[in-house]
Amino acid sequence: MNEKPELKVDWCSYDAAKYACTHWHYSKCLPTGKLVKIGVWEDNKYIGVVIFGRGASPYLSRTYGLTQIECIELTRVALSNHINTVTKIVSISIDKIKKSMLGLRLIVSFADPFHSHVGVIYQAGNWIYAGDSDKTKMWHIAGKRLHHRSVGAKYGTTVLEKVRILEPGAEIEIAPGKHKYLMPLDKKMRREILKLKKPYPKKGEVEL
Repeated sequence: MNEKPELKVDWCSYDAAKYACTHWHYSKCLPTGKLVKIGVWEDNKYIGVVIFGRGASPYLSRTYGLTQIECIELTRVALSNHINTVTKIVSISIDKIKKSMLGLRLIVSFADPFHSHVGVIYQAGNWIYAGDSDKTKMWHIAGKRLHHRSVGAKYGTTVLEKVRILEPGAEIEIAPGKHKYLMPLDKKMRREILKLKKPYPKKGEVEL
């Protein structure tokens, strides 16, 4: 019986994280903002990255009565072919970031049903499911799907007619909310978060 390869989970460079996201994640890009980048190796071969950051919403921490230094979002898990489970890799990454960021109390992550994701890795890791986030506007521009805020930052407007002057054919859709998962990092936080717990969603379940 073949042994599993030796797993190494450690800090990695911006370039390594960018390579993993552009090659092995459906978004094909790094998230914006200040990031914590944790690389993954099997038998010394680089196979991907787990990234934490402040996330797209500046109000993420306030939702749970926390400050920005107490709450962080798991924004990317970008892996090539691997033997060790994603659940194990994410778990080790969480332990590492918890030890390095004193005062951190909660990690939030989202699974996008638009890409047929229901959060299997979070369910396997016993994260707490807290329902869906709010519906949001998504743009289709030049064959790419962009978030409403990204369009505003890039074009200086989110008015469809004005964007179409620069990008003919641009369209807007109302996308369903993403599945929201929470990982409390202390007992008090866990007691609070458990009040929000809902049954795990199954594949094909989307709140419209």
